[in-house]
Amino acid sequence: MKLIRYGNPGQEKPGLILSDNKRIDISGFGEDFNEHFFGTDGLKRLRIWLDENKQNCKEISPSERLGPPCCRPSKIICVGLNYAKHAAEGGMAVPSEPVLFFKASSAIVGPNDDLIIPKGSDKTDWEVELAVVIGAAASYVENESAMDHVAGYVLHNDYSERHFQLEREGQWVKGKSCDTFAPIGPFIATREEIPDPHNLNLWLKLNGKTVQNSNTSDFIFDIPTVVSYISQFMTLLPGDIISTGTPFGVGLGMKPPRYLVPGDVIELGIDGLGSSKQVARSFQ
Repeated sequence: MKLIRYGNPGQEKPGLILSDNKRIDISGFGEDFNEHFFGTDGLKRLRIWLDENKQNCKEISPSERLGPPCCRPSKIICVGLNYAKHAAEGGMAVPSEPVLFFKASSAIVGPNDDLIIPKGSDKTDWEVELAVVIGAAASYVENESAMDHVAGYVLHNDYSERHFQLEREGQWVKGKSCDTFAPIGPFIATREEIPDPHNLNLWLKLNGKTVQNSNTSDFIFDIPTVVSYISQFMTLLPGDIISTGTPFGVGLGMKPPRYLVPGDVIELGIDGLGSSKQVARSFQ
């Protein structure tokens, strides 16, 4: 299944994209795509409900705004430096274990919402990433069973303000958590939609020019390793998002570096997970 949420910000309704690309409203199911939904076998319950009710679901107009495809998760955990070439372009060593940092869930917006360059920013950067959506609580899980805790996958642009992240005191989180810095979607693809998440092409274009173009086969740490590793330090709750890192081609690594300015158009996509587009705007 492909899960979507649509409508005005803060008023999104749940929906689905069918195999023929038709979008349908599933408000009649009575649940949003949140922690309760994922944690109570909501995907299975939704499939059963669809068998009886799909023909009665109204079609969603293509003109409707798509919101983030999951209701605000308890946390977004990001994996830094998970592609060797990206570590090299940033002048950083390849890590011996996953590098973790948090991104505030208040940064989440829809896939095609504007990017707002934050107040005082001069080094806002882009990062196309494959994100994992947790489907069942995970605590101290082993690699062998880690995928049992995954509900699906979603496209994520892990925007970063490099001055805030790297040149100010403290941890990376304040360079990662500005409002609009986590556009996700257009949809969550459930696990059966993505047979091999470790062989997906991912790309990003800046003003029509491709600047990132890689494949998840270049992961340093694969998804089971990452899920298991994080679960040793915290409980992953249903609906939580793990963003698995970005490949080379970010603005920080260019010579000279290239950061976003108002009017820039950022387009990105991953095999099987669709594409998104953001326009950079000034903070007002």
